[in-house]
Amino acid sequence: MKFVLIFGPQAVGKMTVGQELSKITDLKLLHNHMTIDLLEPFFGFESETWRLSTLFRGEMMNSFAKSDNYGMIFTYVWAFNDDEDWKFVENICKIFESEDAEIYFVELEADLDQRVIRNKTPNRLEQKPTKRNIKQSEEELLSSLDAYRLNSDPGEITRKNYIRINNTELSAEEVASMIKKKFKL
Repeated sequence: MKFVLIFGPQAVGKMTVGQELSKITDLKLLHNHMTIDLLEPFFGFESETWRLSTLFRGEMMNSFAKSDNYGMIFTYVWAFNDDEDWKFVENICKIFESEDAEIYFVELEADLDQRVIRNKTPNRLEQKPTKRNIKQSEEELLSSLDAYRLNSDPGEITRKNYIRINNTELSAEEVASMIKKKFKL
């Protein structure tokens, strides 16, 4: 079993890279909005959405880690200045580690101008209903710069299977190919 965590700021390309990686491997993709967008129509972006989303993800990962599947890709916006996000990442990794899975960390970064463009792509808007209000989504993307640190500091990620990719000028296919090659997926 393999568990690939793709993380980085909003609109950096996590889901799209995950989609491409799943096409060229036997990994299954669970992008973070699959649970958020399920719950948001019922609870908005209130605490109940986040609580239930965390529960769903945990239960799904527990079952998946015990399965005969090759592995899972999960995408996540990790706020490095938030202890709860660190605990969440630690907990989901423990789920897979308890089943002897190999864990891989993929950090994506891209220039802000490129992220603003990617925030409006048809694939993103099709896959993530809560991002279809582009004005609100862009405001959230920009305001998060003041509240959160969404890329790690040098040396902060200490896992052996870790790669950081600046994908500002790279296609999702190129990045997926790099990840597959680096980790022999």
